Amino acid sequence: MVLHHLVEPGSLVGRLIAADPSGWRAYTEHPFVAGLGSGSLPEAAFRHYLVQDYRFLIHFARAWALAAVKAEDPAEIRACAATVHALIDEELKLHIGYCAGFGIDEAALLTAPEHPATIAYTSFVLERGLAGDLLDLLVALAPCVVGYGEIGARLFADPATRLDGNPYRAWIETYAGAAYAAVARAAADQLERVAVQRIGGANEASPRWPALVTTFARATALEVGFWQMGLDAAR
Repeated sequence: MVLHHLVEPGSLVGRLIAADPSGWRAYTEHPFVAGLGSGSLPEAAFRHYLVQDYRFLIHFARAWALAAVKAEDPAEIRACAATVHALIDEELKLHIGYCAGFGIDEAALLTAPEHPATIAYTSFVLERGLAGDLLDLLVALAPCVVGYGEIGARLFADPATRLDGNPYRAWIETYAGAAYAAVARAAADQLERVAVQRIGGANEASPRWPALVTTFARATALEVGFWQMGLDAAR
């Protein structure tokens, strides 16, 4: 099996993907994603996704703050804190500006009720962090951080993707860009460092391996549910 180019096959993320390749494909090649690439995704689906994604980002920042609490090494605390800063002070502002282009103002983002798919996903990630250690939490966070980089890069490189006149071109270019690729690789590298400390690296012999595979697979499945939530809103 050939894994996506942002992920080294022998890395922890690569091995977690390889443990459930069909689940990863269901996420990264979901019909919602295909609609982004072709530009055919109904705007109602994307608008609903954008609102829920804003709500998700807030909880995502909380999860990374929890990661800083769970971290023991100063370098890892610093890395988690930097991610919280990037999400709260940069990503949320960019998201608000992007949503404005689709006629969604900040008040609507702040007052929108959270969809059950959003609640399920964010609750799962936070539960993994509260019940487990830093490794458990980073594994739960990895499908989102790494997956968006994989999706953006694949869409941008796919000849079937339509960029000219595509209303979702900015989204594709954001997640296909070098800046986001650096974010995804940094998250994968941090996970690798923490795994070395906890289980000796991408180590299937560790008694913790089955639980890590389950966490990654469940978080990936919840990403599938998040895409489906968007599609369902247009029906």
